[in-house]
Amino acid sequence: MIEGVLRAGTYEWEVPVGFVPNMRVPGRFFLSEDLGNTLEAGAVQQLANVATLPGIVKNALAMPDIHWGYGFPIGGVAAFDMTEGVISPGGVGFDINCGVRLVASPLTADDLAGTKRRLIEEIFQAVPTGVGARSSIRLSNKDLTGMMTDGTRWCVDHGYGMESDLAHSEEGGAMENADPDAVSAKARQRGLPQAGTLGAGNHFLEIQVVREILDPAAAAAMGITEGQVCFMIHCGSRGLGHQVCTDHLKVLEKATKKYGISLPDRQLACAPVDSPEGRSYFGAMACAANYAWANRQIIMHEVRRVLTTIFDVAYEDLKLVYDVAHNVAKYETHQVDGRQQEVCVHRKGATRAFGPGAPDIPQAYAAVGQPVIIPGSMGTSSYLLRGTEIAMNRSFGSTCHGAGRVLSRSQAKKEVTGKELREQLAKEGIYVRAHHDSVLAEEAPGAYKPSDEVVRVVDRVGLSTLVARLEPQGVIKG
Repeated sequence: MIEGVLRAGTYEWEVPVGFVPNMRVPGRFFLSEDLGNTLEAGAVQQLANVATLPGIVKNALAMPDIHWGYGFPIGGVAAFDMTEGVISPGGVGFDINCGVRLVASPLTADDLAGTKRRLIEEIFQAVPTGVGARSSIRLSNKDLTGMMTDGTRWCVDHGYGMESDLAHSEEGGAMENADPDAVSAKARQRGLPQAGTLGAGNHFLEIQVVREILDPAAAAAMGITEGQVCFMIHCGSRGLGHQVCTDHLKVLEKATKKYGISLPDRQLACAPVDSPEGRSYFGAMACAANYAWANRQIIMHEVRRVLTTIFDVAYEDLKLVYDVAHNVAKYETHQVDGRQQEVCVHRKGATRAFGPGAPDIPQAYAAVGQPVIIPGSMGTSSYLLRGTEIAMNRSFGSTCHGAGRVLSRSQAKKEVTGKELREQLAKEGIYVRAHHDSVLAEEAPGAYKPSDEVVRVVDRVGLSTLVARLEPQGVIKG
């Protein structure tokens, strides 16, 4: 473990005040001994740096998929007081509302026999993938404004989905206080041709089969059964979100000086939550988040359409289990020191995990808690979990978001070639489709922490509990 870090429990570690100068609260992260071998000193330093920000509440937190990022560590969670606290793009990231949705089908693993390759190929043709992928949808500026303000609702109203999809998306598929006027012309220009596109990097679309039910009651509430075919979609706000972050970082770097905020790292550029600059960033970030929900909704619509042409299955029977956001800041009410307090929660490579009875989760899941979707790396298991009361009390209703990268993309390509990986996965019964083999090498399973160990830690700590394990059958990468 990193020198100066203290053990606080079996899977819990503390970065004490004083680890770096001017810390206002301790840092706290969750990690097993095995995952400790992958812990970067730079990520711990970043967590301590977050603890120096004005108005931070309780702790600077990080999940077991912690690794070095821009400003905040990826896997970072921090909540800030609404009057004295700040908002920082470094606590959200460039891919605003990169998130995951899980779609359950009435199909079983047997139904995939002889059709897996055709299914992947037809989805690959229907969903544009790769760097600079362009949608077949021609949006007007009015349409784009509708997406940025109404998110999933805009899609459903325009024929891209069902009314029930709204209730099964975090925030109903759209954040309030979105401000299209805070989104630059350049960000709009980048967003217009990309709605309904998967993108590149670690984004993916997978056919999966439920291999193991770990919580029968929660699985039943979520409509999940053993042997069932599901689809997982992982992507975000594309070029629009990246440009929103780029634009507002410049504004907030100036605001940091304007408000006399001293920072240990300029990547933590921020402004008071209730300042003009802070409100403008939040409004633009909400627009990008809503665009990301719309993006995943359109992709899901295309997947549903392909399935109805290949199998004897109705569009309405392809149910959205849930959609969770990863990179976002939100105004939420949490219990702090025995009282309810509104705070601005940053989740950067972390997932909301609200427990049973919490507000803002679908009525169907009120008794079991919010579904939490944790994707594995390509070729490894993904997991469905549920939120807990422990998470509400200890991590502002937050848990991990994925496996967590341990090798850079250039390092990963030195370990295995894309062709070797594709052939290896084929032997395991996983059909992979990508524009270039080099993309596969960058996202090889060995480039990530083991997803099973990451979810084991949050399950043992109680930040979210395991419901089901899903294995990939086919993968589309950008």
